[in-house]
Amino acid sequence: MMAMPLIILASASPRRAELLRQLAFDFKVVESGTPEVFHGELTAREISQINAYRKARAVAKKHPDALVLGADTLVYLKDAIFGKPSSLEDAYGMLEALAGKTHQVVTAVCLLHLRNHRQRIFTETTSVTFRPLDAVRIRRYLTKVNPLDKAGAYGIQEEGDQLVESIYGSYTNVVGLPLERLRTELQAWPGALEPWSTDLTAVLGARAKLPPGRASDRV
Repeated sequence: MMAMPLIILASASPRRAELLRQLAFDFKVVESGTPEVFHGELTAREISQINAYRKARAVAKKHPDALVLGADTLVYLKDAIFGKPSSLEDAYGMLEALAGKTHQVVTAVCLLHLRNHRQRIFTETTSVTFRPLDAVRIRRYLTKVNPLDKAGAYGIQEEGDQLVESIYGSYTNVVGLPLERLRTELQAWPGALEPWSTDLTAVLGARAKLPPGRASDRV
């Protein structure tokens, strides 16, 4: 039987590394150093897929025998796409635009094994509804959380209850890695010896900090 290759997370995000550890298998982190690209004529889903692939391929070129995981997360509201803010002023504008509305968070994941010419790219989308936010609440949030490394200028796992009213879909997807879908994809990868039995309810412990909302709020 084919052995499961070394898994490399092509990301410097501590949030993604922490999530990946919840699946209870060994991996190493190698930052890709690949700049994220944006294109006005592409959708958020298409952009995130391109960025996830670019990150995975940059690392896979140096580690062709490893299974490399690249990921990219974007926030979008209708046709407006929100990546990482360039400044606190930019972050304020993003949160102001998202306040009181339902937006979507899309994460693309690329699994790439260069030596075996195997590749799998998938995306997950979660809908997030923000509370109405005034200037005081936005600025208070920005004093507690660094928004500059987060798509949409917020982290649902960091003071998220101050902003978020409800979510529909995967909570971990909003954090940066859709564990439910990722676990399924890794189980199906050639060489996977047995299913992981990790109880994802432990992973979602932070979800309990969000207030109970509509019936659609589930992960």
